[in-house]
Amino acid sequence: MTFNLADMFEAAVDAFGDREYLVAAGERRTFAEMEARANRLAHFLAAQGIGPGDHVGIYSLNSVEWVETAWAVFKLRAVWININYRYVKDELRYLFANADLVALVHQAEFGPNVADLLPELPDLRLVIAIEDGSGQPLAEGTIPFEEAMAAGSPDRDFGPRSNDDHYILYTGGTTGMPKGVVWRHQDVFYALGGGVDPHTNTRIQHPKEMVAKGQGGQITLLPIAPLMHGATQWSVIGQSFVGNRTILVPKFDPHEVWRLVESEKANSIMITGDAMGKPLIEALDDPGADYDLSSLLAVTSSAALFSAPVKDEFFKHLPNIVIVDAIGSSESGNNGMVTMGKDNTAMKSGPTVSVLGNTVVFDENLVPVEPGSGVIGKIARFGDIPVGYYNDPVKTAEVFIHVDGIRYVMPGDFATVEEDGSVTLLGRGSVCINSGGEKIFPEEVESAVRSHPDVFDAIVVGAPDDRWGQRVAAIIQPRTGKHPSLEDIQVHCREHIAGYKVPRELHEVETILRSPSGKPDYRWAADIVTNVPKESDSGGARTASGH
Repeated sequence: MTFNLADMFEAAVDAFGDREYLVAAGERRTFAEMEARANRLAHFLAAQGIGPGDHVGIYSLNSVEWVETAWAVFKLRAVWININYRYVKDELRYLFANADLVALVHQAEFGPNVADLLPELPDLRLVIAIEDGSGQPLAEGTIPFEEAMAAGSPDRDFGPRSNDDHYILYTGGTTGMPKGVVWRHQDVFYALGGGVDPHTNTRIQHPKEMVAKGQGGQITLLPIAPLMHGATQWSVIGQSFVGNRTILVPKFDPHEVWRLVESEKANSIMITGDAMGKPLIEALDDPGADYDLSSLLAVTSSAALFSAPVKDEFFKHLPNIVIVDAIGSSESGNNGMVTMGKDNTAMKSGPTVSVLGNTVVFDENLVPVEPGSGVIGKIARFGDIPVGYYNDPVKTAEVFIHVDGIRYVMPGDFATVEEDGSVTLLGRGSVCINSGGEKIFPEEVESAVRSHPDVFDAIVVGAPDDRWGQRVAAIIQPRTGKHPSLEDIQVHCREHIAGYKVPRELHEVETILRSPSGKPDYRWAADIVTNVPKESDSGGARTASGH
């Protein structure tokens, strides 16, 4: 047996077949039911010529069909491609072509977009639609999902697979066009699938060890982000190896999340920072909100800043939980994490985490940063890392580097190393603000701005400045009936961050635009501060600037 993801899922099915595996939009699947349906779809795909190395897109909201498609594709040694359902046609056109799709499984709601693009994509030869009652027109020749399912055998009779089979994760593209990160199955298992214990740094030596971990009982996880986001994918994938149960929500609604925690007895929820954390915690204060959350043991945040004030509010409402801050990326996997309880001191800037043994921070000369030096460097990881970016050798050469004969991935996350060896994450360099030579990381400023009592959400970017090159600009979504001034924001921020980081410009919008996973849309924010109109802008911004 190998560390191939499909092999490991099948081992879990054999051990935990009668356990419930997945709940989404009222649909339920045990491990055995998921296996049988994935086998059926895999046999249908194989009959249409889909095989090893072929790329199959999944373009849908969270659903059991999304997961069934994923396992069906892996069973064939093919590769599934995650597609952001918020993309417009130009972005979809780019992604479909860049990913070399030969087949596509999409939710019927998105049928018109698919029909419009198909004539431009001659290699996309098979389209399957998940029925959703939307009544949207479908491209000619589209096959209904359940029809495809019914045509295949439920038997597991596939050929041998390899550790070298590929998994591709397309990044969200908040600062540029999306990029496909190519992983080997074995490497991504160790980096994201539970192959390394984050507390002890020990590695799984045999796939049977994962099944053994699940023999003691089952926990229920509720990752809130869309499946096009890597963190939710790895809850569904990695947690299956140890027999755990995952609950999915098609779209984020804070009250629906709490209802599911209560009704499904969820033990852990996973969010992407304040964008989900703040609405969740504020929903508990809404009139009539009364949920039994006694099953909840942990809240994990991944991929976005989870600020100290919001953490404090979680502890105020749920004093017995632990909060886990995990840092990583599509390119590097899990770099480290910190777990805190209500008695810990909340952090005031970026998360400070204990890193895994194969994570380092390099300075600009590719020398490891000395602990406690205060030097800002970039996080790098060696060992279980991706092959590179799909169809992008230039970007691969930039991000995957060699130092003293060792291959590292260094995607651009800035950090400092504390005296005890822990690492404080500052942010991604691609959105770093350079004001008069000072580096300012938006995440830290955003945390300060969002902690203002009149601010519901905020994004911070650099605005052009004739003197300083860039100045700090904050785009805020105020609370209902509130309109804080730039001076209000500045006075508040000076209590939390250095003066040179304080916003010099303020824009007020009705709604902050984020990706479905909750990540800030910095391209949209940059357009706001440079006065470039976009259809996605939620309305005219009230703007103020000062010094």
